[in-house]
Amino acid sequence: MGTGAITQYVDVAQLVLYVFWAFFAGLIYYLARENHREGYPMDPGRENGPQVTGWPVPEAKTFKLDDGREFHAPDFNRPDGSYSAQPAHRFNGAPLEPVGDPLLAGVGPGAWAARADIPDMHEGHAKIVPLRVAADHGVSPRDTDPRGLPVLGADGEVAGTVTDLWIDQCEMMFRYLEVQVPAGHRVLLPIAFARIRKDEVAVQALLGAQFGNVPRTRNPEQVTLLEEEKISAYYGAGTLYATPDRQEPLA
Repeated sequence: MGTGAITQYVDVAQLVLYVFWAFFAGLIYYLARENHREGYPMDPGRENGPQVTGWPVPEAKTFKLDDGREFHAPDFNRPDGSYSAQPAHRFNGAPLEPVGDPLLAGVGPGAWAARADIPDMHEGHAKIVPLRVAADHGVSPRDTDPRGLPVLGADGEVAGTVTDLWIDQCEMMFRYLEVQVPAGHRVLLPIAFARIRKDEVAVQALLGAQFGNVPRTRNPEQVTLLEEEKISAYYGAGTLYATPDRQEPLA
């Protein structure tokens, strides 16, 4: 048999192309299934509306977490975040408009997910704690220490005073400022929403009076994953709902 006799009537390049197409189609299908592993079923946003289960939905997979808990995905019986809103229109997928206090409605930039109501842990210890607990950490002398500085809202009104900083001991970075508000309690301010200056801390997301309703933590020295979700959602909601004019078109 001469050289190339087996393949002389076969277009090898075309066969390789077909194999590639089959592989690529399988890859797309696999990624589409994994994309539906979490977030389903989706709430249509209107009473008695159909739930969107997604397609194609993969088989349930169990993830074993570091603390011994198990997480199942997809989980059609999972708890979902609550919200107070109504659809702007009657069709599925219509945007939701907040009902009541828009900063606590849980929609738009203020939406939150029902994460575990436990602190983010590492080796048996909470990762995010105030400096009064993590006494071996501190603020660099080259940076402004915000403790004692006033916190100003977008309207220039004093919202409170910074009393402490909360540090992520694994990432070695500050996550929150702890603020004493006029009502007498303390709330957390995500560091990403704060602009720390030499004589003040400026926050554009909220007005000064709105800091009193920031969701609070159960433990004064720990914050759970669910509490982090709700706190960040409150400030996120302020970027759109803090004042009526923020909901108007930009042009």
